[in-house]
Amino acid sequence: MELKNIVGLVSRTGRHKQRYNFHGHRQVVGCIPYRYKGGIVGRSQVEEEEMEVLVITSQRKGKGMLFPKGGWETDELIESAALRETVEEAGVVGDVECSLGKWNIKNKNNDNCSECHMFPLLVKEQLEFWPEKDSRQRLWISVREARKVCQYWWMTEALEKLVDRLRAQVKEDITDNGSFNQGGVKSKSNL
Repeated sequence: MELKNIVGLVSRTGRHKQRYNFHGHRQVVGCIPYRYKGGIVGRSQVEEEEMEVLVITSQRKGKGMLFPKGGWETDELIESAALRETVEEAGVVGDVECSLGKWNIKNKNNDNCSECHMFPLLVKEQLEFWPEKDSRQRLWISVREARKVCQYWWMTEALEKLVDRLRAQVKEDITDNGSFNQGGVKSKSNL
């Protein structure tokens, strides 16, 4: 077993380094971990069935599924914080991509608000051991399933932005690189 798969990270705790925006709202970051079931090169669009997203259980029992998220701290870049939270909560590592957006949400338990930033994370590795392994379950599911089980409306909205972005990127790649035949292979006339 490789050492990187058994690194015993400890989740950060406390809020002494927590970032707040100029309105005094806590700043939270998270990722939508995703992967492809098969290659998409040369297809005119990303079909939802070709993607899977990773959801995790809430630490509070019976609170549904969600994407990894947590506080953005003063000693971190925003992308680093999003990756850290994803490693801590979901045990996956990958490439953090461009922001999906920012959501200002009212917390359910009180009148406080949070400023939530979400990023796509193309998963490159799934760790065997991670800091919150004993307190969370992780599950790869389809985009359709994620829409049904995701705990927060704003996470579902971020998921829609991710799917739309991936569809647009594939269409742009095809336009930039020439036409493809139905099998996803560039036609000889374009080579």
